[in-house]
Amino acid sequence: MNTNTETSREIRWSIVVSVLMIVAGFLAIVVPPASGIAVTLLVGWLLIFSGAAHLAYASRRHHRGGLWWGLLLGILYIATGGCILAQPVIGLESLTLVLAAYLFVESVLEFVLAFFLRPLKGSGWLLLDGIITLILAIMILRTWPSSALWVIGTLVGISIAFSGVARLMLSLAVRRVANDLQQNAPAH
Repeated sequence: MNTNTETSREIRWSIVVSVLMIVAGFLAIVVPPASGIAVTLLVGWLLIFSGAAHLAYASRRHHRGGLWWGLLLGILYIATGGCILAQPVIGLESLTLVLAAYLFVESVLEFVLAFFLRPLKGSGWLLLDGIITLILAIMILRTWPSSALWVIGTLVGISIAFSGVARLMLSLAVRRVANDLQQNAPAH
């Protein structure tokens, strides 16, 4: 198989995956409670797997100390993941609250950075980013816990859709370059 055919096939596959990502992102935006619960369940399972890894690692390090801390940490991860899986709506509410706190802290840090960088051109963008981030954090906190039904799913959907668009644009650009190279290649 020649390289042009392989490259063309890879580009087509990348375009298909990109379109699927865009569709998945829009579905997550249209049905944010379902996508929020899906993200919550994923976090729950990741915590359980991480807890199991901590337990396995702790059991192998018992002769070097830290066994009890590793066991406690592993149990904590598994218990937290289990609670999230048992009560995904409460887990979603908790994740939403953590997200709001994160956005609030991020906005404060962006304000501080904008203050220190204010003599530089473009530092106003940091200030604007801090203001928008603070408004988003306040919006989430003011409507919490009902905001849990839309926040995580909507943000994940937006992220997936934009990732799909970026990947699609990159794939189309690569296809154009590959076509140009193929057309300008000397005939053998």
